[in-house]
Amino acid sequence: MVGSKVLVVEDDRTLLEVLQYNLTKEGYDVLTASDGVKGLETARSNKPDLVILDVMLPKMDGYEVCRILRKETTVPILMLTAKIEETDRVVGLEVGADDYVTKPFSMRELMARVRAMLRRTEMMKKEAVTASSVPSPCLKVGDFEIDTARHKVSRGNVAVELSRMEFSLLEFLVRNHGQVFTRDHLLEKVWGYDFAGDTRTVDVHVSWLRRKIETDPAHPKHLVTVRGVGYKFEV
Repeated sequence: MVGSKVLVVEDDRTLLEVLQYNLTKEGYDVLTASDGVKGLETARSNKPDLVILDVMLPKMDGYEVCRILRKETTVPILMLTAKIEETDRVVGLEVGADDYVTKPFSMRELMARVRAMLRRTEMMKKEAVTASSVPSPCLKVGDFEIDTARHKVSRGNVAVELSRMEFSLLEFLVRNHGQVFTRDHLLEKVWGYDFAGDTRTVDVHVSWLRRKIETDPAHPKHLVTVRGVGYKFEV
């Protein structure tokens, strides 16, 4: 992962320089932008491996940048937000971010998340290459079919459009259907975190998945909550 291209979009010059210094020290190729429009242009022209995106930006806010990028690419997006309300943090996930960090944050934690996200992306690429060389790389459970090589999901022959993280979460739960996983366990296995993360990230992605795969998301039959424990996938 050394040499990975990381784009930082942040209008606070001091923070931008600190992030650039620490990321460069880790061995990453760092690109920077100080407003949303420039950030979007830089992402489009340079195809980074990871985007660190502030919410409050001039010209175009981080939510809109994230929303546009998510329609165009599967690049991992880590949002930075100074807002403390949970609804504000969730909005970042709802427009397509993979995770978020709330300011002020420790640089050690941020670097750990960056490493985890890049590691997860690299692992997914390797899995896709391996799966593509194996005949019929599909998981079939009930009326769900997951094509691991093409990252496509269908239910009853109807295609289901999922984001990169939604796909990873569903694939993991389907492979282990019937087993219950805590939110921390899912952060470790799906997001690749080897440290305590914000479990709200898991809840939001589960909510999105339910909207896309359940007939009645308010009363899920497949992606089930086990009260006081976590989640499991039932056929």
